Amino acid sequence: MRYLITGGAGFIGSHLAERLVRDGHNVVILDDLCTGAIHNIERLKNHPSCDYIIDTIFNRSLLAELVDDCDVIFHLAASVGVRLIVESPVRTIDTNVKGTEGVLECAAKKKKKVLIASTSEVYGKARKIPFSEDDDLVMGPTCKGRWSYACSKAIDEFLALAYWKEHRLPVVIARLFNTVGPRQTGRYGMVLPTFVRQALLCQPLTVFGDGTQSRCFAHVSDAVEALIGLSEHPQAVGEIFNIGSQQEITIGELAELVKTMAHSSSTIEYVPYDEAYEEGFEDMHRRVPDISKIQRLINFQPTKNTHEIVQSVIDYYGATSKSRREDRRQPVAEISF
Repeated sequence: MRYLITGGAGFIGSHLAERLVRDGHNVVILDDLCTGAIHNIERLKNHPSCDYIIDTIFNRSLLAELVDDCDVIFHLAASVGVRLIVESPVRTIDTNVKGTEGVLECAAKKKKKVLIASTSEVYGKARKIPFSEDDDLVMGPTCKGRWSYACSKAIDEFLALAYWKEHRLPVVIARLFNTVGPRQTGRYGMVLPTFVRQALLCQPLTVFGDGTQSRCFAHVSDAVEALIGLSEHPQAVGEIFNIGSQQEITIGELAELVKTMAHSSSTIEYVPYDEAYEEGFEDMHRRVPDISKIQRLINFQPTKNTHEIVQSVIDYYGATSKSRREDRRQPVAEISF
């Protein structure tokens, strides 16, 4: 099989690309490196089964050519991270809505299967726990820029399902819940890599809000397994699936866990949302997925618990820091599969 991954140099996209190549498939990565990074695909750059193109999904002629030449598309290119969403709402909406529209339009011409990576953010301020795929979406007001990401991804879902119903384009929608692991950056507000880097540097761990908000963190390897399984199952077409873990932890507890596991002397500081992001910032207090639907279809089950996930991120950043020190003395050797 030949796969196209938009946003393939990003955190999840790079892990997905590596897994597909390991499984013997051919992969083409399209990424403009706005939030992705070339070092994420360092191990794939010279691999005979992987090509990478540094360009944007808005290059419609290139996108059409790449779609025409693939069997399945994983559409992961999107604006990500709370900080980026708050600071660049125009970019968020443009990238998510117009980018997805372009991918679907190109795919529809040749009826290529598309898996759209959506997000738990679409549930908005819903209070029914756990979140199920057919639940109502409860968005905040349009005057709060924080909700532009959730709304734009919901539009992506509506658009994808419309292409399925009207044009019979095979689409699958995956709502990802707080996927974390090696290579994720804290640059755009992701909490776990931020805590880990602060802990390893013995800097204060900055908890936004009162720390009682809770999340369920899923390891990227489990998310990748689910994405591939959904892309391969014929009964997933035209459907929406939650992907995540159901092991809930508050952000305050996560900070304490990271501090303990990293053997850090860091303090923990609480920063009001108004100071961290913008005045009147709103957050979801709990975010817990109902994963029974994906379990029934592909027998999905998360394999890593919160402690193992935290340890994998600590190990990654520890190894990265060591590697960077060694890089000053010698070149990096290519790693092959």
